[in-house]
Amino acid sequence: MDVQGKTAVITGGGSGIGRGIARCLAANGMNIVVADIEQAPLDEVVAELEAAGTAAIGVRADVSDLSQVQALADAAVGRFDSVEVLCNNAGVGLSAPIAQTSIEDWRWTLDIDLWGPIHGVHVFLPLMDAQGEGHINSTASMAGLYCTPSLGAYNVAKHGVVALMATLERDLRLANSKVRASVLCPGPIDTNIVDSQRNREPASAAEHIETEAGEKFWNLLTRSLAEGMDPDDVGPLILDAVVNQRFWILTHPDMARVTLDQATTMLEDRTLTR
Repeated sequence: MDVQGKTAVITGGGSGIGRGIARCLAANGMNIVVADIEQAPLDEVVAELEAAGTAAIGVRADVSDLSQVQALADAAVGRFDSVEVLCNNAGVGLSAPIAQTSIEDWRWTLDIDLWGPIHGVHVFLPLMDAQGEGHINSTASMAGLYCTPSLGAYNVAKHGVVALMATLERDLRLANSKVRASVLCPGPIDTNIVDSQRNREPASAAEHIETEAGEKFWNLLTRSLAEGMDPDDVGPLILDAVVNQRFWILTHPDMARVTLDQATTMLEDRTLTR
């Protein structure tokens, strides 16, 4: 795809990976629609992009709500007439062993991390099909390829995102569609996802279960993310996937080798050691 003059919609675009994607796509000539649940960072990103000469708008949206994703699409098409790239990037995370994960923790995580991309595909795919051009990317995680302890809800959601996008890619290919799909599986990136409960509804957050094991893992993850890749370095990987029709986007390819170990243990019928 020649992205010059085309339009990209990026959810979770107010910070972290989403903001990095917005900056990169804008720098390569795209119009940008930034969506986020937080108004202040949303306004900040739009102001930054406009100051650099990019045509951009911000739309406050909760991706767990289908009607808000539809309103996002309507706003994007209303301003720019078409949408050629969708990045389903909004996501949250929390940590607890499965036995101590509350139903509200499950719902909150899956509603955003899995239903968000499902809503995005449901709303934007028909638009792109009608245009005869488009690319849908969703942010999963290395947690979508293999599982760590104390991250059950997140693991389930991100495995679902990988399955969603892999199936979509095959569906589109079999249909000879001009729309393409890709999945981003980042390793440690220096974002504020460990702080994602700041936007959680109080009634749901009250059901969150704090555990010693979950806190220990979260502290380890927090340190790992703080030392991780700059989120601005992820944007060029997304651009490459869009331009060159790549499906898998791995920020830390060496980490994916764990999936080979996992497949080997399955074939050899033995217990996982990591």
